[in-house]
Amino acid sequence: MRGILIRWLLSTAAVLAASWFLEGIHVSGFLPAFLAAGLLGILNAVLRPLLIVLTLPINILTIGLFTFVINAFLLKVVSSLIPGFDVDGFWTAVFGAIVIGAVSWILNMFIGGRGSVERYDYIDLKRKGQRWE
Repeated sequence: MRGILIRWLLSTAAVLAASWFLEGIHVSGFLPAFLAAGLLGILNAVLRPLLIVLTLPINILTIGLFTFVINAFLLKVVSSLIPGFDVDGFWTAVFGAIVIGAVSWILNMFIGGRGSVERYDYIDLKRKGQRWE
């Protein structure tokens, strides 16, 4: 349960970062950002896989770039349902989805499976004689 709350807070930070970086995304406070992050997470878990499957032919033709359109659509849906969270246009929604996804990815890199902060050693070299392994 703690892990879900931490990830939800990180998604909220990502929504606030998107509103800070992009002029077309307006958040009136922490609560609308918190609710928008929660609803976006639910829609990404439930509706996004269905939309990916339904648009698979066009997604294949565009080499996966149509996924950005799906993400923008879901962000616009969230903005229409949450008062205090507004996304002005389609391209703002596309760039907002990219910013939210990138910031969430970067922040979630430091969170483990149980919701605790973890340190990862990506490079673990040991010296053996004249070489590193």
